Amino acid sequence: MKQTRDPRSRQQKFLKYFSLFVYLSLVASIIYIIVRIFLAPASMPAGAAEGERLKSDYILMLLQCILGVAVLMLPSILAKRFRLEIPSMMLILFVLFLYCAVYLGEVQDFYYKVSNWDTILHCFSGGMLGTLGFSVIALFNNSDRIPVNLSPIFVAFFAFCFAMMLGAIWEIYEFTIDGLMQLNMQKYALENGVALVGRAAVIDTMSDLIVDAVGAFVIAVIGYISTKYKKGWLEALLITRKRDHSDKSASSNAAS
Repeated sequence: MKQTRDPRSRQQKFLKYFSLFVYLSLVASIIYIIVRIFLAPASMPAGAAEGERLKSDYILMLLQCILGVAVLMLPSILAKRFRLEIPSMMLILFVLFLYCAVYLGEVQDFYYKVSNWDTILHCFSGGMLGTLGFSVIALFNNSDRIPVNLSPIFVAFFAFCFAMMLGAIWEIYEFTIDGLMQLNMQKYALENGVALVGRAAVIDTMSDLIVDAVGAFVIAVIGYISTKYKKGWLEALLITRKRDHSDKSASSNAAS
């Protein structure tokens, strides 16, 4: 008789190998970038090919790859520290986003090679962060210490605001790094170093926030309908808290 595999075990196996692949890709990129920092010119030489990278470009790339490795390990650290159950599908989407944003976007230069790559990722991240906002409320709802019972419209509104808050914090991070390291993460200057003026100087930041809002709003609407009418559309992505043996025994005693 042919045995059918549990979808969860397949997801966990895929997550394990995919996470390892992304980790090795970032580590190899870090080694390559460190070498390129010493070889790349500090300023654009005369007659240089279009798109040639400078030391500052590789420094930014190195910073993003190191941050990517750190963030890749963050879910497991938080899960152990706060006894959380993070769904495999949520982790797969998280690792996929990290791979697309850091390795493909920065190392392989997809932000310039692929049209609207940054826009797609910001919309995707807005949706993911909105889902994380629903998880925060779900964790409070299932907590004995801080019991809350909120209306679906407020939960959806919180998830939207939560996503926008983290999106704004990311833009603050980009602004800070640009100022400290003289980089161009917020695209306030052209590739040749000429600073943009007025509306053109903030178009990248505002576009990112607007697209974040679109992704967050879509998830907020889906979550509102799912919560109000008990559809369960987001349950496979929601983070929950691990139950102690004492909780399980208490539940079984109550049931009996």
